[in-house]
Amino acid sequence: MKQKILEVINNTLTDADIKYADVIPWSTPIYSFGNISNSKIATLGINPSNREFEDLNGVELNGNNRRFHTLKSLKINSWTEIDSAKTNYIKTLCDEYFSRNPYDQWFKKLDYLISGSSYSYYFPSTEACHLDLIPYATSKKWSDLRPNQKHFLLDKSSLLLGHLLKNSSINYLILNGSTVIKTFEQISDVTFRKELQTDWVLNRKNGKNVNGYSFEGDVNKIGGIKLKQAIKVFGFNHNIQSSFGVTSIVQKSIRNWLSNKIKV
Repeated sequence: MKQKILEVINNTLTDADIKYADVIPWSTPIYSFGNISNSKIATLGINPSNREFEDLNGVELNGNNRRFHTLKSLKINSWTEIDSAKTNYIKTLCDEYFSRNPYDQWFKKLDYLISGSSYSYYFPSTEACHLDLIPYATSKKWSDLRPNQKHFLLDKSSLLLGHLLKNSSINYLILNGSTVIKTFEQISDVTFRKELQTDWVLNRKNGKNVNGYSFEGDVNKIGGIKLKQAIKVFGFNHNIQSSFGVTSIVQKSIRNWLSNKIKV
């Protein structure tokens, strides 16, 4: 896995076109939040938040606030200087993410949804991790990137996701939101069964309520990489952190649905 990380850094961060994709140029790719080697379940998002690397004012996190390495913390001037030892440093902060300084404001909600299965990102379970379709933090939100930027990043990333899952013990993938579901369909062989969930409706004052849908399928191939065994995939159209009006009742219903699907 370390060799694969090194290949990703060499092939992508040193690609001249990366500067056109609005990737934060001094940030490392985050291949996993938590130790994927211990994990049986993984949640899946689009790409890491800039808040994993900088504060609200755009200043790089330092000291005890630091979550991941950067060019500065690795004491190098460019990604062409990366070596095996520094790749180990990057891997360590990924593996230890939830025991150090996790971005709880974002992750606690997802952890609640999977907690009915008894899996968790946090101690004492630590049998869950979070993965992203794109392991690079961008200076703009994903929705604000141009189509050609999204295509470039997805093309550079899907191979890594397939490789990571092929060499893991992940049995379940949990997809957070419709954008993740649609994008995952583009890079994999999954065919979803979509079902209306009447308890997941988000009410609106103007009466234009947002229906809730569950998605269920199996994936055998990601980014052209054939997995060793099929992985069960479950998803929900609401983005649990950013969709407006996701009440605690809706969250509890999604949690119960996942608990019934996931067998420990």
